[in-house]
Amino acid sequence: MADDSIFLGASRKPDDTYQQAEQLLLKFGNRHGLVTGATGTGKTVTLQVLAEGFSKAGVPVFCADIKGDLSGIGAKGEEKDFLTKRAADIKLDPYELSASPVIFWDIFGEQGHPIRATISEMGPLLLSRLMNLTEAQEGVLNIAFKIADEEGLLLLDMKDLQSLLVNIAERAEEISARYGNVTKPSVGAIQRSLLVLEQQGGTKFFGEPALKIADIMRTDTNGRGLVSVLAADKLMMNPRLYSTFLLWLLSELFEELPEIGDPEKPRLVFFFDEAHLLFNEAPKALLTRVEQVVRLIRSKGVGVFFISQNPLDVPETVLAQLGNRLQHALRAYTPREQNAVKTAADTFRANPDFNTFEAITNLATGEALVSTLADKGVPSMVQRTLMRPPAGRIGPLTSDERQGLINASPVAGLYDEMIDRESAYELLQKKAAQTKVDTAAEQAQEADSTSGWSLPDILGGGKPGPRGGQPRGRQTVAEAAMKSVVRSVGSSLGRALVRGILGSLSRR
Repeated sequence: MADDSIFLGASRKPDDTYQQAEQLLLKFGNRHGLVTGATGTGKTVTLQVLAEGFSKAGVPVFCADIKGDLSGIGAKGEEKDFLTKRAADIKLDPYELSASPVIFWDIFGEQGHPIRATISEMGPLLLSRLMNLTEAQEGVLNIAFKIADEEGLLLLDMKDLQSLLVNIAERAEEISARYGNVTKPSVGAIQRSLLVLEQQGGTKFFGEPALKIADIMRTDTNGRGLVSVLAADKLMMNPRLYSTFLLWLLSELFEELPEIGDPEKPRLVFFFDEAHLLFNEAPKALLTRVEQVVRLIRSKGVGVFFISQNPLDVPETVLAQLGNRLQHALRAYTPREQNAVKTAADTFRANPDFNTFEAITNLATGEALVSTLADKGVPSMVQRTLMRPPAGRIGPLTSDERQGLINASPVAGLYDEMIDRESAYELLQKKAAQTKVDTAAEQAQEADSTSGWSLPDILGGGKPGPRGGQPRGRQTVAEAAMKSVVRSVGSSLGRALVRGILGSLSRR
């Protein structure tokens, strides 16, 4: 590998020899990329080769480990005959085996450091996508965030949002007059969606300490970029949470990082595996957001590589912004598969030495059609390339190996314990308690103001007592009954009515 590029492999010539080195220039690493191919054609190994190359060049990497195979990047590779032969075929000399510096992350805190976000950071758009809310329910959620901002209520974890929704339901009439219709059924639907999310592990994801972007942009003492590996095998049981989390992280990078133009190498490379999950059934507003982030994040020095089985999984508006393409084999048995192969072939700059459409269906495992951006940012002619073998292990780490790397991680201890500081839940609880106290005080004051009345007070006769009436002695049954009536009647009309009743009693 040259200092300014990543060695990907060697391209095949018409005589079936591999001669020309295919490289990805680091200065175009922030122009994004696409890795596609059918299951079992070598996408994961290609992802590992790219991650190792960026790491060795001093570029931090973030990637998701869907099946657990990618964890092997943290261990030195093993010499195997087929890997040694491939290295010789592509003239990779010397073929050095080495481990990459890694940080393991896990939303559930089981196979890596816990990784969290706050409700406020996620925002109403992504939360609506995560909970699959209707348009009306999304509108109510936007109102909830607006009220939280106005009233200084921090939304950090799920109980904060739940308590805010309860408060909104109680104030539905008042809030509807200010912001539009807020119905209790809509609030209830959001609460039910939150309950489902809680059962899927949302309580572990939402909270503090939230992930600091700087912790996925680290380099080690040797200047190599740390590879952040997200354990996603369990996370994939909830595809919507997986895709929403990665999109949130991409949005956070976009919002927090400053503009730096086109650097000599990226500040971070972000691999989005199983990219079709991001775009499936995504609302238009979300697709627009993704397109905007992908288009503008380049100038912040971040490269995004989408990994998926089919190029049709990525919308054309996003596909057009991906300058580096690596296409593994696709099958073309059904009309849809044939359309996918044609789409993939049409996105490459044609090579007169072979038919791109036919080549895609005939690629062997470990081979890929490669087209990267050349010196002036122009896509290079597509080449049939035998990908280089990785330096790290192909396959997963053992549990003990993973735990050892977690214990030695530079972020060990920073995210292990969840913090629950005062936020919307606590503030609303205090407000509700204070309201009860105030109500009780008002009722006590009202009761006290009526408890001093006696029958002579009401009738206007008798010797003044402690409260202006006769001195109180033993009450008759009639007096006690009438006092009870008087306490429950607060208006002057009520008291006049009671006086009329008493007058009739006194005449008997």
